[in-house]
Amino acid sequence: MTEPVIVGVDGSDASLEATAWAAREAALRGAPLRLVHVTLRWAYDVPLVPQPAHWGPAAQAACRQLLARATERARAEAPSTEVTTEVLDGAAAEAITVAARDAQLVVVGSRGRGGFAGLLLGSVSRDLAARCPRPLVVVRPRQGGGEVVVGATGEAGQEDVLRFAFEEALLRRLPLRAVHAWTHPVAGFPGDMQPLVYDVAGIGREEERLLAEALAGWREEFPDVPLTEQVVHGHPARVLADASASAELVVVGAPGRAAFLGSTVHSLLGHAHGPVAVVPRA
Repeated sequence: MTEPVIVGVDGSDASLEATAWAAREAALRGAPLRLVHVTLRWAYDVPLVPQPAHWGPAAQAACRQLLARATERARAEAPSTEVTTEVLDGAAAEAITVAARDAQLVVVGSRGRGGFAGLLLGSVSRDLAARCPRPLVVVRPRQGGGEVVVGATGEAGQEDVLRFAFEEALLRRLPLRAVHAWTHPVAGFPGDMQPLVYDVAGIGREEERLLAEALAGWREEFPDVPLTEQVVHGHPARVLADASASAELVVVGAPGRAAFLGSTVHSLLGHAHGPVAVVPRA
């Protein structure tokens, strides 16, 4: 059985946009789509105050209504895709993380119905980006759409990230741009002396060499994907956010520590101009 694409829905406009994106992605992959709504149903039974008799049925009706609305949106985007729905118990990030074990891709909106309007990134999407065991796409309003962009570090261990990016570009019949951003090294501890003068041009050439080595062999494996290499002197989050303006999807690797969302990924998820895929480390 083909693993499904899972999308988290909560009735917000952002989750409906995520549902539409996930439906199109499932159609591209030939995969079923599973709409998941997470609710703390146990909270209705906490015996702190008398529970109104209609509370449980009303909550169930609300769940059915928002899932029906999301299902309608999904089928409008991908009429031939199999769509199923499921209601899970628990906190959203934890429940979706467990459900993700049986999925090939997880999709969420950048913000849900809760939280503060001024925050750029919702807590659920932030937590999932740090812990999701499968590739996670955080959907943001799209401005671009002419290419797929991948953040390439030039280091070992990025095979899963690069493969995901090439496969997404192939599915969409779009070119892939591998972007490698570098900055001057900084002192890591007291007494860690750094050079006062840097040969920016020389370092740039070395970074270009590292990127070329990291991409060696991928052109042969994906000959139908036009590949462009770009090395930029700048902060990775800002460089990738700028690149996202012309991208249908930006692909990055998840931070190394599962319990902590790296500053580059966190900043990119909050400022990208379109969907961002976060691929976990193997």
